[in-house]
Amino acid sequence: MSELRLVEGYRADLAGGEPPRIGLRRMLALGLRTWPFMRPLLKHLVALLVLASSGFLTVLVGGLVGTDLLTNKVLLGEKLQPFQAAVLFLGEEYVTTDPQLLGEGAAESASSDGAADDAEPPAPALTPEQRREVRDRLIAWGIVGGVLGALLGVGGYYYSVWVWQNMNQNLRVAMVERAESLSLKYHSHARVGDAIFRVYQDSAMIVNLIQSGIAAPLFGAYGLLVALVVVAAFDPWFAAIVVAFGTPCCWLAAKATPRVRRRALANRMANSDLLSRTQEAFAALKVVKANGAEQRLFERFRKDSQSALNAAYFLRLDMVLVTLAVALLGGVALILGEYLMVRWAIEERQTFLGASAAALVGFAIWNYGAVASARGRVEELASGARGLLGVWMRMQDLFIALERAFQLLDIEPDIVDPEHPLPFPAPVERVAWRGVSFGYDADRPVLEHVDLEASRGTITAIVGATGSGKSTLMSLLLRLYDPWHGQVLINSRDLRDMAVDDVRAHAAVALQKNVLFADTVAANIAFGAARADRADIEAAAEVACADDFVRAMPNGYDTHLGEGGGKLSAGQRQRLSIARAVLRDTPILILDEPTASLDAQTERAVLANLAALGADRVIFLITHRLATIRSADQIAFVANGRVVECGPHDSLMALPQGRYRAFVRQSLGDDG
Repeated sequence: MSELRLVEGYRADLAGGEPPRIGLRRMLALGLRTWPFMRPLLKHLVALLVLASSGFLTVLVGGLVGTDLLTNKVLLGEKLQPFQAAVLFLGEEYVTTDPQLLGEGAAESASSDGAADDAEPPAPALTPEQRREVRDRLIAWGIVGGVLGALLGVGGYYYSVWVWQNMNQNLRVAMVERAESLSLKYHSHARVGDAIFRVYQDSAMIVNLIQSGIAAPLFGAYGLLVALVVVAAFDPWFAAIVVAFGTPCCWLAAKATPRVRRRALANRMANSDLLSRTQEAFAALKVVKANGAEQRLFERFRKDSQSALNAAYFLRLDMVLVTLAVALLGGVALILGEYLMVRWAIEERQTFLGASAAALVGFAIWNYGAVASARGRVEELASGARGLLGVWMRMQDLFIALERAFQLLDIEPDIVDPEHPLPFPAPVERVAWRGVSFGYDADRPVLEHVDLEASRGTITAIVGATGSGKSTLMSLLLRLYDPWHGQVLINSRDLRDMAVDDVRAHAAVALQKNVLFADTVAANIAFGAARADRADIEAAAEVACADDFVRAMPNGYDTHLGEGGGKLSAGQRQRLSIARAVLRDTPILILDEPTASLDAQTERAVLANLAALGADRVIFLITHRLATIRSADQIAFVANGRVVECGPHDSLMALPQGRYRAFVRQSLGDDG
């Protein structure tokens, strides 16, 4: 992409639309919503806070004392403050008695007329041997502090990562649980890749919320406040400089915030689209290759990938531009502060609160150590301000991501349990649909006033043209959807009066689209019946006529299948799907096109086994195969969302103008 196109893309991306409205109140609300996922780790969060606070104060005090020891004591030879001598385990001969260095002469110095003192500066109070002793002990303390700091730093980092990732785990599991509880109505309109992106990427923002949204701002503000207090202790003019330069920095951040929010949302949406495109591409790989559409798929992927790249780049570019402007302002503040500090050191000006701190460090007057320490604090203020700005910019992306994550959690399932669910009837004597109407869209009914009943020990074939509502009828029986009107009854009890899990635990289904996992044959058959033993698995495979080909595989039932069962033929996958449904041993069994990919001989064997299995079950077959249909005890012919005919094969064939009769004749004619 040329520079001109990049600039044009950058400007075009800003055109139109309002930024997401996520103000401070909304940020607080989103932050509070993460509390349930943090609460199990509360004691660990407190421990991290204590460790971080203690470490910060230790480094701050150690830095001030160490700077004074190195610059004023080792290099200039001044005697030590009482606290410094105690820390280094040195005697009284190392301790200063100069009132000014101890802060006792500060008042007299402040009340003077400001005339320069013409007296010669006193000779260094420490002998060369004493200065070397101070240096050696300072180095020793530096080594000890460095080793302890490294050990604590590594341990603290590992501990914090463990805490953060457990929070992410809590939110991620909750999101998947909610996604799985949503009805098929939601999933039929949602992109799989978008849900994956929300669960895998957006959920990770709970970690960033703690690190960047809570910990970083708190510690950043705390560090700024401490640095500001320390700088003000040297001279209040520094505090005034910070405020003067901080005001335009805050204004820049406020002006850039809506723009960054919009970039963040565009970035999330573009990457979600890219993940969806990737998922679709690999899921449809066989179709793509069979149709020679690789180049078309590549171009679509390249376009989505470029959009994601641009969105990510533009977001970071806006952040960098704002940060650069603030850095320039901070640089000016540093130069001005440097000038004032050097001038005051030359004048030996008294520090503002030097007398109060003289027992700890020798900064009662501006000297080399005071300049070095004050410069360090000013640099901390500048870098801290830039850091807080960066945190604020990243927080916009963070809260956009959390907003998307909680959108998934906020979706209420269409299918819910009643407040006081009734137990599932046992035994199941009959299944019935009474005046059932339903549609996926409010203005397009799929089923209208359906009446149908099936009894225990019978096989009911559901027959009809594609799109007539056959699979929808079975979906209502599984409570994948609830009817608009009417009832689906088990014995005389409405499904909506029972718990969803209870309903599905008593109904097994073998779908037309055979879904297998990259696992062993045994694990695939036992999916949904985790407690089944090997004997039960093999018995279910025998019913589905799958035992012979499974045993012929390299490792039998322990053979690992490829992704989606790609190593198997369509007929083999279908028989494993039937075995999976049989193994669950439920009183209701639904088989959607169970023999569509089977040869005639295998089809007859499977149907015979199912007939024997169905003595105490209610079995439904959704099928177009006449051989399968004829074996059923009753046939329900569905047309235009209604059960227009129902009865045994011979009875329906005896109807001169029967819809089923016409269907059979048309099928036979097509076969011929």
